[in-house]
Amino acid sequence: MGEGHYVDRPEDRLVATACPHATRLGTAEPSHSRTTPKAARDNLPCGIEGHRRLLPMKSTPRRVAFVLAATAHGPLILSRFDYHQVDNRIFGVGAELLANASFSPDEIELVLPLLRYRRQYFGDGVVMVDCGANIGVHTLESAIEMTGWGSVIAIEAQERVFYALAGNIALNNCFNARAIHAAVGAAEGRMRVPVPDYLRPASLGSLEMQLRLGHEEIGQVIDYSDAATQEITAITLDSLALTRVDLIKIDVEGMEEQVLAGGRGILQQYQPLVFVEWIKSGKEPLQAALAASGYRVFDSGQNLLAVHASDPTMNHVRQRPPADAPPAM
Repeated sequence: MGEGHYVDRPEDRLVATACPHATRLGTAEPSHSRTTPKAARDNLPCGIEGHRRLLPMKSTPRRVAFVLAATAHGPLILSRFDYHQVDNRIFGVGAELLANASFSPDEIELVLPLLRYRRQYFGDGVVMVDCGANIGVHTLESAIEMTGWGSVIAIEAQERVFYALAGNIALNNCFNARAIHAAVGAAEGRMRVPVPDYLRPASLGSLEMQLRLGHEEIGQVIDYSDAATQEITAITLDSLALTRVDLIKIDVEGMEEQVLAGGRGILQQYQPLVFVEWIKSGKEPLQAALAASGYRVFDSGQNLLAVHASDPTMNHVRQRPPADAPPAM
């Protein structure tokens, strides 16, 4: 247990003291006892009356939710309860990482080259904004890729998941990434968000900040009443007052259209690439909002990739034909 702990054998209990002279676990007396007379030992400034009046250690059982796992993205703090099973399918960032050691590799393989192209055409200082960063897989991969030439701003609304996000940024030494605890939407202010039970299984990344018709079941019933929700900061992309933006990733469980509405200024001024999930907001509203800002929109599975008409990155983007499309003649 390190410095500051010792065993009092008559009572067979451990104690942590403020005394720098206390010895390691397993010795019967503090280390200074072998060289210091008893009278002098009794006068040492240990803070607990000669460190002989021991305090009992409490051991209240607690369930462990967040754990540290070795993954293909580096060591990650994740929740072992982050899963929701539907028939034979399991949903959840944590579950996918524990099962496969990676999360959304196809999406990452699409995003990283786009960041490199933005650097090629616009120089160093590339900025990515990750809206709905979860525990930070996209944030970490992008920050590591851009070491020395770019940065990531990661935004997450769930407080407990935000703690894991911030921890993962620190744990992986991504000094070019920073985390913000907030909900991204169409207006600044305050917003009440639901708080799931983090000690019960649920697909945390599927949690919707706003109750909507046809909401997704995540594995537990979510209470959206004022008494059960938490008030957090609400921000817009424009409120970040950034001087450059190259790519915006948006995965905010049905609030994607609101995020675009709160980022019209950024879209007009910087024409960043936009990688946005559509499965809860629908393709058509997102395509219309992006087209109105001068973007061409490409399908990419459950996401849309939008490239501004003026962006030379367009030269490197092609729409793949559907998997069931007949071969070209």
